[in-house]
Amino acid sequence: MRKEDFGKDFVWGVSTAAYQVEGGSDLHLKGPSIWDTFVRRKGKIFQNQTGDIACDFYNRYTKDISLMAAMNISHYRFSIAWSRILPEGMGKASQEGIDFYNRVIDFCLSLNITPWVTLYHWDLPQMLQDRGGWENREIIYWFEEYVKLCVRSFGDRVSQWMVLNEPMVFTGAGYFLGVHAPGRKGLKSFLAATHHAALCQARGAAVIKSLQSHSLVGTTFSCSHIEPHHHRERDLVAAAKVDALLNRLFLEPLLGMGYPTGELKILQRIEKFMRQEDEKSLSFPMDFIGVQNYTREIVTHAPFMPFVKARLIKADRRKVERTLMNWEVYPESVYHILKKYSAYPNMPPLIVTESGAAFEDQVTDGEVHDPRRLRFIRDAISQVGRARQEGIRVEGYFIWTFLDNFEWAEGYFPRFGLVHVDFKSQRRILKSSGKWYAAFLENASAEELLPLKQDVSY
Repeated sequence: MRKEDFGKDFVWGVSTAAYQVEGGSDLHLKGPSIWDTFVRRKGKIFQNQTGDIACDFYNRYTKDISLMAAMNISHYRFSIAWSRILPEGMGKASQEGIDFYNRVIDFCLSLNITPWVTLYHWDLPQMLQDRGGWENREIIYWFEEYVKLCVRSFGDRVSQWMVLNEPMVFTGAGYFLGVHAPGRKGLKSFLAATHHAALCQARGAAVIKSLQSHSLVGTTFSCSHIEPHHHRERDLVAAAKVDALLNRLFLEPLLGMGYPTGELKILQRIEKFMRQEDEKSLSFPMDFIGVQNYTREIVTHAPFMPFVKARLIKADRRKVERTLMNWEVYPESVYHILKKYSAYPNMPPLIVTESGAAFEDQVTDGEVHDPRRLRFIRDAISQVGRARQEGIRVEGYFIWTFLDNFEWAEGYFPRFGLVHVDFKSQRRILKSSGKWYAAFLENASAEELLPLKQDVSY
């Protein structure tokens, strides 16, 4: 498919997140986040790596954003680091932190790149975690004040907002499994964090709209197409439970449907954290829903697995093509998710806010050829086009990610970027997939993109 097949109003962009690219972890009064703390716990991160420097975007943003512009990228999704503008999570703001994001926003606009701001991409201020973090109901008020500061500081130039990034991941991995920051474990922690995050996604959107009625406000969900291992009753039930947990837990309350307790009885225990008006406070009419999809999951019944009685069959065990994340290469998954979400009544337009793949890259003669990533992105875009042709309201596509970056617990090992980063020298090299995307956005072929080829590294 070509770009023109999607229409002139379709949004094309790239995504990054503050902790994964910025670095500058202790510069200009920035306070520590839970990830600044978590990476220092031995054995939690691949090779004990940290995001202290990451891609050094804090100092190199002008060159990176200039490369975006050279690649014909006109929409850039990035996040605000809460503790960079509020070092203690609340109270006195850091003007230095606010000024940094003002410079990023202004530079984007000077190159005709529209900024899309994610308010929370996992890096909670450590001082708020010391008071309970997402388990403490007070976070609703902390988050509200943070959102107000962002809109008042940047809203004169930013009108596209995303409230939360993948709440199922940061609550599940961070408050149930303990494999992500802040490393909490247990059902009680998870259910409390889940409920408070669900309240914050609605409250955050309401705050933005109250201050900036013309804004475009959404939130993003991690989604995986779920299939049973066998079409037998117990696998079908297991798949339905996993679907409720991974794909529906935060979406359905937002749509006014409540938590999916029918398929997942254990969620009934969330009621102990609810107050009288909470059910109404969970819902909000978003302007769009961000869909973040990478793969599908195959589910089998597992009687000894607590709570869900289900287990994912990993890609390596199924002997299918897979990425460095051990995710199956299955671009059709995004089509199935778009179709599933679009079937909800009163569903707003959908935007694919993350899509991509991590593969091993090699630098050869100063270039990086990554045909597998290129093919994945091309095929995923075709699946988005397939959904549009069937009448599904999907209105944008953002690639994860622009730069190779710090991939949380996996450190710097998995590379998702369109741009290769040497993390020792900070040299950038535009990969073949990045050249292809630039050509696609130009409605050209990669071979026609000769001017860009002369300045692809720095």
